[in-house]
Amino acid sequence: MSNNRQPDWDPRSPAVFDDQIAAYDRMRGRCPVARSDYLHWSVFRHADVLRVLEDHGTFSNVVSRHPSVPNGMDPPEHTAYRALIEPYFAPERVRAFQPVCRGVAADLVGQLPAGGGVELMGGFARDFALRIQCAFMGWPAELHEPLRQWTHRNQEATLSGDRAATAAVALEFDGFVRGLLDARRKAGNAAPDDVTTRLLRERIGDRPLRDEEIVSIVRNWTVGELGTIAASVGILAHYLAAHPDLQRRIREDPSLLPAAIDEILRIHAPLIANRRMTTRAVEIGGRRLEAGARISLIWASANRDEAVFGDPDEFRLDRDSAHNLLYGAGIHVCPGAELARLELRVVMEELLARTRAFALMPDKPPVRATYPAGGFTSLALWVERCS
Repeated sequence: MSNNRQPDWDPRSPAVFDDQIAAYDRMRGRCPVARSDYLHWSVFRHADVLRVLEDHGTFSNVVSRHPSVPNGMDPPEHTAYRALIEPYFAPERVRAFQPVCRGVAADLVGQLPAGGGVELMGGFARDFALRIQCAFMGWPAELHEPLRQWTHRNQEATLSGDRAATAAVALEFDGFVRGLLDARRKAGNAAPDDVTTRLLRERIGDRPLRDEEIVSIVRNWTVGELGTIAASVGILAHYLAAHPDLQRRIREDPSLLPAAIDEILRIHAPLIANRRMTTRAVEIGGRRLEAGARISLIWASANRDEAVFGDPDEFRLDRDSAHNLLYGAGIHVCPGAELARLELRVVMEELLARTRAFALMPDKPPVRATYPAGGFTSLALWVERCS
């Protein structure tokens, strides 16, 4: 393990693409800090990932040439922007959003077939993520279809690894947001009192937020939300379909849902990795990394570390949630964690309350997503909806 020049693994090999989670489990035991041409340095163990998260002086979040507010910032810059955005996810705002969230979820469950097969990712999970994010941001329904098409193009560009295509898709999204900002400026006092309008009124220090800062904030909220929430819905539905006894238990006692959701998403991560960069030479996991080394924190591995969780596939409702890195840790812990928990709880409550049962379809096996996505690209379920 001392040779830092030769790759330790290939994250894009067929064996990894066949089952990402199993591949990361193997790497955690074989080479817990591993180098590859594609991901540079990958960190697989819980303790090492937590060390990186808590030492933002050594492991910087400034990993891109493009501004990322506030995800791609370090203190003290990060501190001011983080304080600006946290009120948008305050408990009272999250609670106030619950009726809207429930309405979207109930409407989508009501559109499922009364009995029969459904492709849950395209026909339910992605629509839920899209509609719920637009509702939270205050965006009009006319944006649903353009944003749905954009999400598809973004996924294709990301999977292709084509930097020019990725940049073009990012620029297109920026145009969406700038158009919304322009419309609200033109409306003046008649602009809707929503998240997008409120961001226009924010100040950082002694000046208003610049448009490129607002665009970056909205991009971070939206792009991550659309992919991660959709993936989470698919993972949760798949797990409950594959474990009918647990599905039955939660139907009988919905109060188990919050803990069950966190535990299922610990077992099968919706978000695979996050990036950091070293600010100085450092040793971690028996490997020496020089200053400027690029790191991938593999959430999908750290949350399954046997040293913390024992059998990573054992479902337990009594786990200490403090160990679960589903929403990260440290100063960059996800500010929207409680909003995400609300959205996932509500959508699963509605799915369970408005159906009698749902199950996997053996003749249509699910298709797993590949890095950087988690979950499934396709998930066929047999659903029996309540009349």
